Amino acid sequence: MKSSRLFAALLLAAVAGPVLAECPALLQGELPKLRAKESVDLCERFAGKPLLIVNTASHCGFAPQFKGLETLYKQYQGQGLEVLGVPSNDFKQEAADTAETAKVCYANYGVTFTMTEPQVVTGEQAIPLFKQLAEQSGAPRWNFYKYVVDRQGKVVASFSSLTKPDSDSLREALEQAIASQP
Repeated sequence: MKSSRLFAALLLAAVAGPVLAECPALLQGELPKLRAKESVDLCERFAGKPLLIVNTASHCGFAPQFKGLETLYKQYQGQGLEVLGVPSNDFKQEAADTAETAKVCYANYGVTFTMTEPQVVTGEQAIPLFKQLAEQSGAPRWNFYKYVVDRQGKVVASFSSLTKPDSDSLREALEQAIASQP
């Protein structure tokens, strides 16, 4: 009986492919999904994948970037890219109601990438993900600050709010992260 379980476990491991030995510090933790009952386990969902992390705000003048972020996600998703949007009211431009945040993201801009409930992304109260981003690259200075993370959980580039999702420099950084080895 034990040998059949061992065989099944080995077979499953062979079929599943290589597993990361350790979750990068950047991705350790969970965040509640926007307008959902479940949370996203950052390591389980994003480890070993290239990732674009953006702190967002529904009432920010940069909110139309959601459309461009969704375009990037659709364009590079087949190559493994994930996008994580993290709403925040740190700069006083996020909706007070998560239903309104969800409407802006999902109804107004058609976002399909992972969005979390609003979080603190700057200062001492920042969530661990953004503390790690700040250590590697600097804290966001405004809404729609963008971090490109490679498959090992290292920030390869960060971009200000002024950098549009269709900019050549952002696309080059994403392609570099996509090309990185897990």
